[in-house]
Amino acid sequence: MSTTPPPPFENHPTTVYGAYPYGNPQAPPPAPRRGRGGLVAGVLVTTLLVGGGAGFGGAALWDQTQGDATSSSATATATTPVIDQGDTPATDGSVEAVASSVLPSVVTIQVAGQQGEGSGSGIILSADGTILTNNHVVEVAEGGGTVRVYFDDGTSAPAEILGTDPLTDTAVIRAEGVSDLTAATIGQSANLDVGQDVVAFGAPFGLDSTVTSGIVSALDRPVNVGSDSEGNSTTYPAIQTDAAINPGNSGGPLVDMTGAVVGINSSIRTASQSSESGGSIGLGFAIPIDEVMPIVDQMIAGETPTHARLGIQVGDAGSAADGASGALVREVGEGSTAAGAGLAQGDVITRIDDRAVTDADSLVATIRSYRPGDEVQVTWQRNGEEQTATLELDTDAATG
Repeated sequence: MSTTPPPPFENHPTTVYGAYPYGNPQAPPPAPRRGRGGLVAGVLVTTLLVGGGAGFGGAALWDQTQGDATSSSATATATTPVIDQGDTPATDGSVEAVASSVLPSVVTIQVAGQQGEGSGSGIILSADGTILTNNHVVEVAEGGGTVRVYFDDGTSAPAEILGTDPLTDTAVIRAEGVSDLTAATIGQSANLDVGQDVVAFGAPFGLDSTVTSGIVSALDRPVNVGSDSEGNSTTYPAIQTDAAINPGNSGGPLVDMTGAVVGINSSIRTASQSSESGGSIGLGFAIPIDEVMPIVDQMIAGETPTHARLGIQVGDAGSAADGASGALVREVGEGSTAAGAGLAQGDVITRIDDRAVTDADSLVATIRSYRPGDEVQVTWQRNGEEQTATLELDTDAATG
C-alpha cells in the first residue's frame, strides 16, 4: 500500500516529522564517557560564569549608587543550617523506581558514515548485546559506516547492523564482545490507556541517561514521517505523549510505571520551522511495541521484514463526490485482497474493524498494526451507500 508523497516541508511550518527530530545529526563524534561528562561540565561552568558576572555587576552598581554606607563595626555572619534529610527509598511505581530499573537497559548510539554522523538511543533486548533502535538512527552508517554503543556503566563497544525496516522505522543492531547486559522488559502497548503515566528514556542532544515523564496523550495517532524510494510511506499508529522527547531520544524506550517497554521514542512535533532549533513542546510520538515486535524478531533471525497490505493506492477523500471522510481508493492492484473483496477506484474507506479511518495516513497506520494473513472487516462508501467485507490481508513479501 502506498500514499502520495507528503507535500513539501515548507507547507507545514508547525510540523517537524523529518529525520532530524528523531536523531541528532549535529551530535559530536563518539567520545569516551569522561569526554561527554566534560561537555556537560563545560555547559555548567559557562552558566556559572555568566551568573557570577551578573552577580558581580549587581554588587558593583550597589556600591556606586549607595556610596560608603558600610558600618565600621563588625557584622555577625549568619549561616544557613544544613541538615541530613536522608535518602528515602524509591516508592514502587514511582518515576524514581522506574528510572532505577530501566536505565541499565538503555544505551546511547553514535553513528558515522559518508553522509555525516549522529546519535540516538537504543533498548537492550538480550544479555549478549542485541539492541532495538530506530532505522533513522543507524541508516547513515549503512554501507560501510561505524556504529558504537555506550552503556549505562560507562563502557562502550562497536556494533553491527543486523537488520533495518524503513517502513516501521525500526532497526536491530548487535554490540560486539559484550555479555551479562541487562535486557529490558518488553510489555504490551495494547494495555495502554489515555491519561496513563509513562516515562521516556534516551540521550537528547547527546545527554545520555536522561529521564522524562508524562502521560499518554492519545493513542493510534497516525504519524507519517516520509516515504521510501517506491512511494511506500513510513506511517505508524503512534502513542502520543507529553513526556519530553527531543533530538537524540530516538530509539529509546517509552515505558509504563511497571518499567515495561510499551513504545519506541521516534518523532516529535515542534513549533519551529527549523529542525535544528526545534525541541519538545509536549507532542512526542512513540511506535507501539506490539506493532513492531514480529518485525524485530524477523530482523534478529536475519529475515527480510514483511508487512500487511490491502493492495491499493490511496489518497485523502477531501475531493470525493459524496464528501465522505476517509481514504480515497485511487488504484486497486490486480489480484489483490482488496480487488477480491470488491473494492474499486473511487471508493472511500471509512473503517477497519472498529477503528475509524479519517484519511490516507490513518488507513496506512491502521493496516500497519496488523500482520499478513490477519482477517479484517473493511467498511467503505460508494455513491453514498455503505458496504462492508471481511478479507485476509496480503503481504509485501517478495515471491520467487
